[in-house]
Amino acid sequence: MTALKGHWQLLVLVSLVFLLWQTPVMLPLKLFVVFLHELSHALMTILTGGRVISLSISPLQGGEVWSAGGIRFLTLTAGYLGSLLIGVVLLLLALRTRVDKFVIALCGIALLVVAALYVRDIFALAFCVGTGLAMLAIARYLGHEINDLLLRLIGLTSMIYVPYDIFSDTIARSALRSDARMLAEEFGGTTMIWGGIWLLISVFVIFQSLRKGLGPSSNISWPSKDR
Repeated sequence: MTALKGHWQLLVLVSLVFLLWQTPVMLPLKLFVVFLHELSHALMTILTGGRVISLSISPLQGGEVWSAGGIRFLTLTAGYLGSLLIGVVLLLLALRTRVDKFVIALCGIALLVVAALYVRDIFALAFCVGTGLAMLAIARYLGHEINDLLLRLIGLTSMIYVPYDIFSDTIARSALRSDARMLAEEFGGTTMIWGGIWLLISVFVIFQSLRKGLGPSSNISWPSKDR
């Protein structure tokens, strides 16, 4: 009962994400999580000495990164687990700090920078530029509580989407040419084995992050208006 009272807002957000998951309302958030997935591939490529040629996302919630070099094992692994870690960090920043407006603005800038450097197709360009400008406007003109709520929503959606996506792409539909399929082809094992490992890691990370990061209460205190 104490947990329900202290975290009812997050529980409502999670319930709304699940209830609206298959509706168009969730599409922008899903596409942003896909962007985080592809961004994780790109960042790991750069960090391991490779070069990113292009990054793309599609309205069907797919995406791809064309790159050269980098440590292949790490760049393939980074998509799901990297976007999960980004989601965890965003949620914890929302829960435990007051830098929400800065982080939302930083997300907007990241979208615009990636669009300028790596995005070539019209849909991905429109999404990155439009979403980036919208985030900058939200950070600039809306209050701390709205930015905090948005950051929580992004973090939670990313955390929920990753294990779902891993299961869907690597276990339920193991024939798809997913990151796990390419990893199996290049390093051995099977798509389902790599997907299963990633799924276990993602569930463990989510559990530990929530257990240690929530604290006694995570509810947003909305300012009251004097009459």
